[in-house]
Amino acid sequence: MLPIELLATSLLALVIHADAHPTAAHVERALITPAPAIQQPEHAYHRRRDIIDSLTSQVGSYANSLLSDLGSAIPSYVTDGILPNQVDLPTGTQVLSSAGVSSTDLDAKPTQVLNIPGYGNWTGSNWNLRVHGNVYKLPDISNNTIDDLANVFLIDTSVAQLQPSEQDMARNLTRSIYVVQQDDVNVTVNILPGPMFGGDGEPQGGGGQTAGGINQTTQLPYPTTELGDFDVFIPVDSNSNLTPGTGEIPAQRLNVYAQGTDTGNATSYLVSNNGLTVISDIDDILRVTKIYQPKEGLLNSFARPFTQFMNMPDIYRNWSQSLPNMHFHYLTTTPEQVTRNYMDFIYKTYPGGSFDTRPLNFSDVSATLSIRKYLLDRIFQTFPTRKFILVADTSNPDVMRDYPEMAKQYPGQVQCIFLRNTSATDPSNHFPYNTEGFQDLNQQMYMFFKVPDDLKGLDIVNGQCYNSSIPQNVTFSYQGLPFGLSTSNSNTTTSGASSSIDTPYLFSAKHKSGWKIFEILLAVLAGVVVVAAL
Repeated sequence: MLPIELLATSLLALVIHADAHPTAAHVERALITPAPAIQQPEHAYHRRRDIIDSLTSQVGSYANSLLSDLGSAIPSYVTDGILPNQVDLPTGTQVLSSAGVSSTDLDAKPTQVLNIPGYGNWTGSNWNLRVHGNVYKLPDISNNTIDDLANVFLIDTSVAQLQPSEQDMARNLTRSIYVVQQDDVNVTVNILPGPMFGGDGEPQGGGGQTAGGINQTTQLPYPTTELGDFDVFIPVDSNSNLTPGTGEIPAQRLNVYAQGTDTGNATSYLVSNNGLTVISDIDDILRVTKIYQPKEGLLNSFARPFTQFMNMPDIYRNWSQSLPNMHFHYLTTTPEQVTRNYMDFIYKTYPGGSFDTRPLNFSDVSATLSIRKYLLDRIFQTFPTRKFILVADTSNPDVMRDYPEMAKQYPGQVQCIFLRNTSATDPSNHFPYNTEGFQDLNQQMYMFFKVPDDLKGLDIVNGQCYNSSIPQNVTFSYQGLPFGLSTSNSNTTTSGASSSIDTPYLFSAKHKSGWKIFEILLAVLAGVVVVAAL
C-alpha cells in the first residue's frame, strides 16, 4: 500500500493540480483542472450513483470556487505564498529593454539608494551594525509605458480601470520595480542618534530609545554586487557614547544615511544580548493582503492603500510598552524593490523596527521559498541568547515549516509562535496548510488564533503563549483540505467546547480513522473512474 502522505498528495492533486516547484516551462500552468463530467450508466446502483453525484458535485464546487477566486491562469507558486509576477522581476538590461530606455540616457540620472533598516549586536566589547540595501538608478519611462508594465501585475483589470489614486499608486510601485541596479559602487554611510517622535508603538514613534552621542562616517568594506545589493556588518565607533549591549537594555535607535542621495535614509537598532524580539511577517497578519486570492492580493499590494488587519496595531503597541527590552523585526519575503511601501506602512502603524526583505540574489522560485529560513537563521545566530516571538499566518507554507523548525533547531530561543488561522477567518482562503511540524512542540509555546484579541492577557515573559479558551483543533497534518473531510483522533489538539478555530475543511491522515476515510474515498474515486469508463 502506498504511504499515506503520497495518497494524500495524490488525492489533493486531483482537485488543486498544483506544482510546488514549477519550472520555467510550466510556471504559468493553471492551478486547477475542472473536474470532468461524469456520464452515469443506466444500470448503476442508485446508492452508488448518489455517492458519485455527491462526490463529483463537491469536486466541481470546490474547483469552481477556486477558479472563480483565482482566475484560470494563476501560476502554481501562488500556493507557496508568492503573488504572481513577484518572482523573476526584471533587473539591469532587462529593465532598459522593457522600458525602451538607452544606457546613455541612464548615465545622466542620479544614483539612488534603498537603505533597509538594520539591526546591530554586541560582541563583548563593541557594537556591530548591519547595513543592507540596494543602489540603483531610476530611468525616465513614459506614463503610457508604465501603464503597460503595471498591467502585467494586475488580474482581470488594467490601470485604466482603476481609480485615480489607485492609478498613481500602481504607477509609482511599477517605477520602483523598473529601476536599474548599479554594481561595483562604494557606499558610504553617516550614523547619528535616531530621535523618536512619539511613544513606543505610536505612529512615527519607533521602538527602543534614542541612542547616545554618535557621529560616525564609514565607507562599507565591499562595493555593491552585480545586482546592486550591499549587506554587511560594520563596527560602530567604540568611542561613541552608546550603552554597552550586555544584559537586558532597551534597543538603541540610530539614523543611518547613505551619502550622495536623499533617498537612502534608514532607522536602525542596536539590540542587546538579552530580551525579547518579535519577528513578524506583514502580509495577512499586520495588513490585509489576501495573498491566497491573487487578484485581490495584487490589487491590495499594487493599487490600494495598505490597510491594517483589524486591531493588530493595538496588540503590538501593548507589547512594545509592556514587555521589557522589546525589539521588533519585520521579515517579509516581498521582493526588495517593492518594500518602500511596506516600511512606510509599518512606521505609520506599528512600532518601529528593523527589516528583512527578499534581496535580488533570491529571485527565482526555489530561492524565494528558502529565503525566510535563511533570514531567520541569520538573526537567531546573531542573537544567540535572545528569545524570539514568531508571528505570521497559516497561508504561507514556508512559515508553517520554518517556524516550528526554529523551535527545534534553536532550543530555548523561541518563546512564542502566534499564527493567524486565515482559513478560519476568511472563507476565500482555500489553500491547505500543514501543521505537522507542531506535533512535538509544547502547546504552551504556540497558538493558532482568529482575531487579534485572542492574543490579549498572555504571560509572554514567562512563556505562557497559549490561551486555553481559544480552540485549536490542530491535526498535525494537512488542514484546509477539500470535501469537508474531518477526523478526530487522540493526537488532535482540541480545546474549548466549540470549534471556533476550525477550518472549513479539516483532515488528518496519520491514524486509523484517517486511513479509513482515505480507503473509502479512494474506493469512491475508483468507482467514479470505473463508472465513467462504462
